[in-house]
Amino acid sequence: MTDMSQATVRVSDLRKTFYDESRGEVHAVDGLSFDCHPGEVFGLLGANGAGKTTTLRMLSTVLKPSGGTASVMGHDIERDPEAVRRSLGFYSASTALYPRLTARETIEFFTRINGYPAERVQQRVEELVDRFGIAEYQKGRVDKLSSGMKQKVSIARTMAHDPPVLIFDEPTVGLDVMNALAMVKVIRELKEEGKTIIFSSHIMSEVEKLCDRIGIVHRGKLLALGTLDELRAVTGEHYLEDVFLDYVKRAEGIVGEAEIGPAGALHAAGDELPDRSP
Repeated sequence: MTDMSQATVRVSDLRKTFYDESRGEVHAVDGLSFDCHPGEVFGLLGANGAGKTTTLRMLSTVLKPSGGTASVMGHDIERDPEAVRRSLGFYSASTALYPRLTARETIEFFTRINGYPAERVQQRVEELVDRFGIAEYQKGRVDKLSSGMKQKVSIARTMAHDPPVLIFDEPTVGLDVMNALAMVKVIRELKEEGKTIIFSSHIMSEVEKLCDRIGIVHRGKLLALGTLDELRAVTGEHYLEDVFLDYVKRAEGIVGEAEIGPAGALHAAGDELPDRSP
């Protein structure tokens, strides 16, 4: 059950600007504001290049914002980054694992470096090994594991220090159907445990299944925020894909059919897509 009385993540007017030689100043994240709560799966929905991952990297303290503020469990991402990192776990399809460590060594390493109480580390490792069915290959080196096994170790690594906030950034990219379904199951279980989950994706069906509230991001801006039913009511559309396109077309001033092109750019159907060849 989502507890809306308190926010575990607060984002206010968050911004990130890069300088690109060919394009000049690029506003990757342009004034995002939202809150997330315990027991909630909060979805960030947008095409590739919309600013989702940049936002999440700022929340995890990997990137410093150009403006605005954000906090995780009351800890400011700039003033208290170590406390922020202790309060969250970050998973993505590209999350790296150390190839020479065993599965068990990986989980233990991340449990320790994230400040989990030393006297409880071994108990926590056992809990995760059991929860994810890793016992059979816990002594196997990561570089020898199958993709499905690596996924389990990656999730266990993300959860190792039992953080209250978890970020899943495009977590099913590159996974087969069975492993993608297993990921969805894990996220649902974590929600039931009262975790705050930020789920970033451009896969509409996953967002529909998992998310309590959805933020639609386009060109670094938050176009809409609400439950799926609320977004449907505003747009008059039923399918999330159509809801998403309706908001983006309004933002782009496009009337009629449209399609999403490279890097999340929206184009009217029939328009020639820009030549992005070298």
